[in-house]
Amino acid sequence: MNYYKVGTIVNTQGLQGEMRVLSVTDFAEERFKKGSQLALFDDKDQLVQVVTIASHRKHKNFDIIKFKDMYHINAIEKFKGCTLKVAEENLADLAEGEFYYHQIIGLPVYENNQQIGLIKEILQPGANDVWVVKRKSKRDLLLPYIPSVVKKVDLANQRVEVELLEGLDDDED
Repeated sequence: MNYYKVGTIVNTQGLQGEMRVLSVTDFAEERFKKGSQLALFDDKDQLVQVVTIASHRKHKNFDIIKFKDMYHINAIEKFKGCTLKVAEENLADLAEGEFYYHQIIGLPVYENNQQIGLIKEILQPGANDVWVVKRKSKRDLLLPYIPSVVKKVDLANQRVEVELLEGLDDDED
């Protein structure tokens, strides 16, 4: 079975079994809703156990979650640093023009039919996502996911077409 990362447990929150999660999903409300099942993976990417979400709330830049039947800090401290993943069978179908992170990460990025790099990660700094493009012999390129920059995401042909606006690429000659 395939699993896809939705967050990392970075710390505990209080004494009642809550955990701070650094989310890497656009669907936090769905992924962390009460009753949702997620898989816990350790730092060696080994499945630890499947857990059920008992509660979820937002606090600052974190998602605060609690697992069912684990209501004390002693029950959850061992999960610090673990990765939370969703099983492929629990992924919902997306609307036209929407993508899961795992579909985007690794895609080659083209400008004017010239490959400029590969998407290596997606950041969520605020108003829109930022796609980090790894390039050869240049610094990583930070692309805002906005219509004027990301022109086309073609999953069938495994490519992303972009138009670099002036000032986006500070490594230009």
